[in-house]
Amino acid sequence: MSGTSHISDMALGLVTGQRWAMVRTHFGITAFGVNAYMADEAGIELVGEHDELGERSGKHEELYFVAKGQATFTVNGDEIDAPSGTFVFVRDLAAKRSAVATEAGTTIIIAGGKPGEAFAPSPWERNAPALAYFATGEYDKAVEELERIRAEAPEDAGVLYNLACAESMSGKGDQAVGHLARAIELDASFAELAKKDSDFDAIRDEPGFASAVAGQPDATGSSS
Repeated sequence: MSGTSHISDMALGLVTGQRWAMVRTHFGITAFGVNAYMADEAGIELVGEHDELGERSGKHEELYFVAKGQATFTVNGDEIDAPSGTFVFVRDLAAKRSAVATEAGTTIIIAGGKPGEAFAPSPWERNAPALAYFATGEYDKAVEELERIRAEAPEDAGVLYNLACAESMSGKGDQAVGHLARAIELDASFAELAKKDSDFDAIRDEPGFASAVAGQPDATGSSS
């Protein structure tokens, strides 16, 4: 279907000072990936440093457009001043890239796709429908949505990690520890993230949490 929406109607405040508009998900776009990020103030990181080689990436070429404000991009160590109206294209999947807003209200639109293949959402974007419930504090609904997504992708470490976050926030400590342990087993990088993720503050004293982030078997003996 066709449609129109203002970016403010799609924006979710998932990180302090940063808002995310799930443009592709909002319109149900299947041909290409597109999202937008907005900074409430200068100094906010709008594009976290990453490359497109990792398991959680989409292996996408990425095109960034500064629709409003001004940003500083860093691509493989080179800084790029990007005022409103600037396109930044990163073809090299191995290139490290990031962007920081230098003005309040800066908005960056990102489009991407995997060269030579029909578009498929990257693993991290599978979580997008559930993340809306994190923004509203409806963690039980987030659990329900992530369980649905998990049924489609049972070995997706990102889905399991976010499911553990939602379970922790909704008081389901045992399940959260089990799913966190499995996420780390599949992708060890989640261990460091979990150590400082405030979503897990409620379960840091739960049996098995320390061993899970240490990459050891879950003390509960369960990962589901």
